[in-house]
Amino acid sequence: MKYKNVEFKTENDIGILTINRPKAMNALNEEVIQEVESVLRDIKGNSAVKVLIFTGAGEKAFVAGADVKNIRSWGLKEGFDAVRIGHQMNYDIETLGIPTIAAVNGLALGGGCELAMSCTLRVVSENAKFGLPELGLGVIPGYGGTQRLTRLIGKGRALWYLLTGDMIDAKTAVDFGLANLVVKPEELIKRCLEIAGKIAEKAPLAVKSTLFAVKYGSETDLETGLILESALANLTIASDDKNEGIDAFYGKRKPHFKGQ
Repeated sequence: MKYKNVEFKTENDIGILTINRPKAMNALNEEVIQEVESVLRDIKGNSAVKVLIFTGAGEKAFVAGADVKNIRSWGLKEGFDAVRIGHQMNYDIETLGIPTIAAVNGLALGGGCELAMSCTLRVVSENAKFGLPELGLGVIPGYGGTQRLTRLIGKGRALWYLLTGDMIDAKTAVDFGLANLVVKPEELIKRCLEIAGKIAEKAPLAVKSTLFAVKYGSETDLETGLILESALANLTIASDDKNEGIDAFYGKRKPHFKGQ
């Protein structure tokens, strides 16, 4: 399917979704979000895609926030509805069932920072910067920024960057745990494809179970998290992929997982 604001392609079993509004710094609006959601729905129905990479078109921005022109026209009802649409997109990314990698190629501000934080991993170019500048516009982050930033870098640090609007550079993002890896700009997509390829070789059911064990287990007490882990581990133990993995181990060959 062809889209107006995003591009989607696959390389083997890896999907690459590019927000393609470079003149608008890849800013998010309702139409962009609808197109992203359309791609996510297609991926959910396509077991061939094992990892999804997000990036932005051009060299300046990953996604430079929500479209300010839209925010200006929102009232109480429109604002609430728009925020919930953004929440839903990021939740759908977070719970897609396959790993997602944000290839942050420049500015990731406001909604762009929030989109990146919804991804499983974040690989950033040396010129990348994260920020949540919404308080300077008289509003607060509305696509999950107050919640995910706090969970990723801690309450004290999150409050500093939320209240001051200061940006987080690539090196600091890695130091804080906001990003996983920083690379040269020209190596960004290549490195993300290498990481995605390594993940795609793993058993799909085990990958999916790990994603949900970490997401939901980390949001509850340890004992409940361990029970969840036990249940998910038992599903993988009973899988055909487990048998294939062990047979391949003893046979000294590469496993061929089917996600079953």
